[in-house]
Amino acid sequence: MKPRRVVVAGASGAGKTTLAARLAVDLGVPHVELDALHHGPGWVPRPSFAADVDAVTAGPAWVTEWQYGPVRDVLAARADLLVWLDLPRAVVMRQVVRRTVRRRLRREVLWNGNVEPPLRTFFTDEEHIVRWAWSSYARLGERVEALATTVPALPVVRLRSHAEAEAWRRGPLATAGTG
Repeated sequence: MKPRRVVVAGASGAGKTTLAARLAVDLGVPHVELDALHHGPGWVPRPSFAADVDAVTAGPAWVTEWQYGPVRDVLAARADLLVWLDLPRAVVMRQVVRRTVRRRLRREVLWNGNVEPPLRTFFTDEEHIVRWAWSSYARLGERVEALATTVPALPVVRLRSHAEAEAWRRGPLATAGTG
């Protein structure tokens, strides 16, 4: 049977939102981007974030990212599958730097009117996305591995490259429940 409630784990910049959106199309279910629910104007966390996640994940089918401490347990408890995009740190860092620079130079509007801050904030903001991707990288693996204890019934698919992710989407995911 194909999963209907999927969370995608990955370091910041790994491509989890892109993969989640593709999986949602593959499965014919909605993709809910957690960053859009979390970030209010001025990058201030939205007060309704946890309630919004609760409402979305109470539904029968969805794909979203597995992030944000206050909701991570709810997401894992309600999911049918966790997909772990476990890319090498060098790949993640290259991707997050490239994405951050592109978004800033193009002044891309993200969630609720936010844009990436000036690039110089890399040096002054401890939570700058590039610094965050570096410092939080190892903790993600520990969190995923802890699920074997806290949510032992949750299957985890570990994908170590974008090519492996695409092969899994075309193969095992596409044929799940067809046999």
